[in-house]
Amino acid sequence: MHRFKLTLEYDGTPFSGWQRQSDRPSVQQALEQAIFRMSGETVATQAAGRTDAGVHALGQVAHFELSKPWDPFRVREALNYHLRPDPVAVVAAEAVGPAFEARFSAKARHYEYRILNRRAPAVIERNYVWHVPMPLDAEAMNKAAGTILGLHDFTTFRSSECQANSPLRTLDVFSVRRENEHILVTASARSFLHHQVRSMVGSLKLVGEGKWAPEKLRAVLDARDRSKCGAMAPASGLFFTMVDY
Repeated sequence: MHRFKLTLEYDGTPFSGWQRQSDRPSVQQALEQAIFRMSGETVATQAAGRTDAGVHALGQVAHFELSKPWDPFRVREALNYHLRPDPVAVVAAEAVGPAFEARFSAKARHYEYRILNRRAPAVIERNYVWHVPMPLDAEAMNKAAGTILGLHDFTTFRSSECQANSPLRTLDVFSVRRENEHILVTASARSFLHHQVRSMVGSLKLVGEGKWAPEKLRAVLDARDRSKCGAMAPASGLFFTMVDY
């Protein structure tokens, strides 16, 4: 068998998420159908992260196997042809050894959350940001973000549907910066719990609005209580940006 690694970019707006669903379109389904059209082979793809409905990707990674050898350049070009008109693109394709796994070989996953912070509503970016009309204090949000770095029990920011065996995670990067009308939240870790990033961003918004002091974010984390979490940020502003191997 011949294994291939793909780096993918996609607009998550029309999809139910990465994972194949029986009754709704998914990124995985679109990709596997394109692989079948290209090769005539039915394959199962594995991704570095199972993004939720409406979440976007700039650097999602997936792998799959074919029985016959293919030139990686042809794989990329053929898949991009067969993926049309779905908003999914293969940015890069490469041949890898049998030990490579998109999910289990990953050493770090990186996300960016985008907030449009202005009175006027989002028009061009409406599917790619969280529009927050009231002013947000990005410096206070960044201060709060720094209080929950490191290894912690992230139960407070974990979906009730999360299937992870443990709520313990090490948050390596969590920072906030303002770029004109946009507030950008960056998060990096080896792995994340289900809805962890969006839950943390939703709580950061309360800090930015002045409803919470920056120190409260750590207290909310330490409570290990989902009910203490702020309202979860919408999927539209979240981008899966990169995976380290």
